[in-house]
Amino acid sequence: MVRNGDRLRAWRRFARNKLSVLGMVLIFLVVISAVFAPVLAPYPEHAGVAVNFIDANRSPDATYWLGTDSVGRDVLSRIMFAFRNSLMLGAVVVTLAITVGTAVGMCAAYFGGRIEVVLMRITDIFLAIPSLVLAMAILGLAQPSQFMAMVAMAIAWWPWHARLVYGVVRSLRAEGFVVAAEVLGASPLRIMLSELLPNCAPNLFTKASLDMGFVILLGAALSFLGMGAPPPTPDLGTMVSEGAQYLPDIWWLSVTAGLAIFVLVLGFNLVADGLRDLFDIVG
Repeated sequence: MVRNGDRLRAWRRFARNKLSVLGMVLIFLVVISAVFAPVLAPYPEHAGVAVNFIDANRSPDATYWLGTDSVGRDVLSRIMFAFRNSLMLGAVVVTLAITVGTAVGMCAAYFGGRIEVVLMRITDIFLAIPSLVLAMAILGLAQPSQFMAMVAMAIAWWPWHARLVYGVVRSLRAEGFVVAAEVLGASPLRIMLSELLPNCAPNLFTKASLDMGFVILLGAALSFLGMGAPPPTPDLGTMVSEGAQYLPDIWWLSVTAGLAIFVLVLGFNLVADGLRDLFDIVG
């Protein structure tokens, strides 16, 4: 059982990690700008079907802080709305991947035998295919959309969580508290949910934070290749792709969208480092 003093020491150590605190601040600012985009964005109407050819390809100035794109839409406003799509994509993909991966890894490690062999060999097959390649193959068979991108990335991502949970549960399978629960007649489902899953939680939280950044980066890569959310939906990867056509003259579209991706990925990676330290103490 974790004492309150242990929690306090863990949080103090997390707070002393300045980079992790910086990561939390970056994520907080992104979340605020995404949630309140309709209020905070200078030109919220530019997130949809809007054209303003008079101000097309306008460089950053006092009116348009990050400039405009080829049809005159405010880049800052579109980035703020694009944060919404990126965060939603990351949250949905990571949640699905954790759910499926945890179930597969836990069942394989707990039951063992043929179940373990079958489930882990299936996991190995998926792990042998690079995530981007697998997601592209799935999207190549369907109509590209935000929903299909989420499904494709979740299918490509769950094996990593299965491997993680499999390793943790296998190391705990013969521990006294698990054996005691079995002797008392607890069902396998109850043991996995009540005894084993809480011990996997620290690892899952840390990996989830890392995965948020990687999934957002993967989603941007798919959008860059034209396999993400279709126009006019604001998307960071699509904005980088559109801006790349006009480099180096109209540099602000690609550069600002690329920096937005960088901030998102950096924030989640820094928080993951702090979570790893935090759970090392609590554990």
